Amino acid sequence: MKKRELYITQRDLTQLQELLEGGGAVHDRDRKDLSVLAEEVKQATIVGPDAIPAKVVTMNTRLRLMDLDARKSFEMTVVFPQYADVDTGKVSVISPVGTAVLGYAEGDTIEWSVPAGKRRLRIEKILFQPEADGNRHPQR
Repeated sequence: MKKRELYITQRDLTQLQELLEGGGAVHDRDRKDLSVLAEEVKQATIVGPDAIPAKVVTMNTRLRLMDLDARKSFEMTVVFPQYADVDTGKVSVISPVGTAVLGYAEGDTIEWSVPAGKRRLRIEKILFQPEADGNRHPQR
C-alpha cells in the first residue's frame, strides 16, 4: 500500500493530544489503541479547518465503508471515546477502525492487521464532514 498523507485539523489535534495525555481510556486493552493513535498523530500534517479537504475523514465525520472481504457496506461516525455508541454507529477514534480511517479520504482503501489476519475497507462515501459543512468548531 502507498503511504498516505494524514491530515488532522488543529482543533482535532488539540483534542486528540488531550485524549492521549490523559490516557483517555478506561480499559487496559485500549492502551495499545492509544499508542497506535499517537503514532498516527505524530505523522499528521496539521491544517486549519478551512484547509482540510472535504473528502478527508476528520473527527465527527460520518462515512460509508465497504468491507472488501465480506462485501458488505456499513456506516459509522468517528467520535471521541466518551461519545462512542455502537448502536448508533458512533465509533471511538481509539478503536482500531476509528484510528485506521482518520485522515483517509473517500475512495481510499485501508488495510490493517487484526488478530484474525488482515482487514480491508474502502471508504465509499463521506456522508458528512463538519468542516466541509461549515462547522469549523465541532463539539463531538
